[in-house]
Amino acid sequence: MKEVVVVGGGKIGSMIAEMLAGCGDYAVTVADASAQALERLETSAPVKKVAVDITDEVALNALLAGKFAVLSAAPFHLTVAIARAAKAAGARYLDLTEDVASTRAVKALAKDAKSAFIPQCGLAPGFITIAAFDLARRFDELYDVRMGVGALPQFPSNALNYNLTWSTDGLINEYCEPCEAIVGGVRRETQPLEDREEFALDGVLYEAFNTSGGLGTLCETLEGKVRNLSYRTIRYPGHAAFMKALLNDLRLRDRREVLKDILENALPATLQDVVIVFVSVSGLRGGRLMQETYAQKIYGAPIGGRPRSAIQITTAAGICAVLDLLAEGKLPSTGFVRQEDVALADFLANRFGRRYAPPQVEHIAA
Repeated sequence: MKEVVVVGGGKIGSMIAEMLAGCGDYAVTVADASAQALERLETSAPVKKVAVDITDEVALNALLAGKFAVLSAAPFHLTVAIARAAKAAGARYLDLTEDVASTRAVKALAKDAKSAFIPQCGLAPGFITIAAFDLARRFDELYDVRMGVGALPQFPSNALNYNLTWSTDGLINEYCEPCEAIVGGVRRETQPLEDREEFALDGVLYEAFNTSGGLGTLCETLEGKVRNLSYRTIRYPGHAAFMKALLNDLRLRDRREVLKDILENALPATLQDVVIVFVSVSGLRGGRLMQETYAQKIYGAPIGGRPRSAIQITTAAGICAVLDLLAEGKLPSTGFVRQEDVALADFLANRFGRRYAPPQVEHIAA
């Protein structure tokens, strides 16, 4: 059994621990600064729980010594500290961050690392990046790559048409930070909550708008190869206008802790959610203008004897599948590894990655 450390005992960290401990191939330690969070964490298979201050470099280095890998499910502002400790310990490093600056810091740490550093292993960035790159590489010449992901309540019942399904810090960060994009062949930054569009899927109307971090490293990978590349978050109509009022008109963009307190006290969590994944790629293939689209919905389900939300399942399955592929030697063993380096066929064939693979998209794994 390979020893791994999951940093963060929240919604996603607990799901990662459940999946890895339950498969029988990993001995899992869950680390969190909050003893209360660790007490609440329950899994169907035994895991070790350690209360540790993640900002204590000495304690974190000691915890990671001799471990096969560390998987960060901690808030994005702790990313660099955990990656630095992983490098010092010689452990493989994986995270879920959507924060662009944190990923750049991880990439810098990975340059001379003796182990693999694989950030952005969740849903977006993560699986959406893997799926988009798989579609993109089938074209002789790329025109447009449009990506979108949404984690939504099945039964919205408030003015925001939203329930909290994952990290509030991460949600606010992606609504506030600049967004990477390629527009007219030029790499640039766009503003969050802008470029709103509406579309229908299975008879339901949605809106999509710019948010930060979802592209992962695709801007760098496809620069000079695509005319337009964008990532948008999917919500029910009306959400973007409401968030603009909070962030801009009430100036909560500059008071993020206040906004976090408001959201966490006003919006209930839910396990009755749906994750929407949408990728559309157009370009030339064999001299003809073609378009190919990947779209699916994933719902919550019981795992380990407990109901789990769709965002828990998809995010945890992403990082667990990449860990498996790394352990199997299907990914580079040292340095910086991009999500684009993960073959979609390998991902969907993996025991964790199969959570993403409905029958109607089997042709993508071919």
